Amino acid sequence: MLSTPELLTGFCNSVDQWIGYLDAYTLQQLQQRPAPDSWSLGQVYQHLISDTRFYTEQMEAAMATDEHADCAMTPEAAALFAVNSFPNKPLANPFNDIHLQQPESKEQLRRQLTGIREKVCQLFKNASIRKGKTLHPGFQYFNAAEWLQFADMHLRHHLWQKEKIDKAILQA
Repeated sequence: MLSTPELLTGFCNSVDQWIGYLDAYTLQQLQQRPAPDSWSLGQVYQHLISDTRFYTEQMEAAMATDEHADCAMTPEAAALFAVNSFPNKPLANPFNDIHLQQPESKEQLRRQLTGIREKVCQLFKNASIRKGKTLHPGFQYFNAAEWLQFADMHLRHHLWQKEKIDKAILQA
């Protein structure tokens, strides 16, 4: 199991990686869908921002309570955490919407990702972490550090999707 400082470093590195990628694209490229039934890279960014904000809220809630401390994650989640990653393939998520809003600008994405990174760093720097857990809609209960690890795993998981979109839009 990774320590909280290691988890925080991994998360910040993943956010910084996604921020850095923005420089390689025009807004038009970010908004270009490789196929009618897939997201644009900008929509992937919007998805990552939205989900990571939710994970951050869960980190904060778990840090503020001792509730559900004895509750566990599912065995499927435990297997993902054990290898610290999701499989590099599409995963079903009933909350995903193919018509996700396109970004308005690269700067908007940069600001939102930077804000998330700063919020998470402040949470783990200033909070006295309690032993509480909050409910993940599919994997049961995570504590704050597990939410942090899950957020990083999620950011890294979508790199395969970015590569797939890059191949489609940069060849066009």
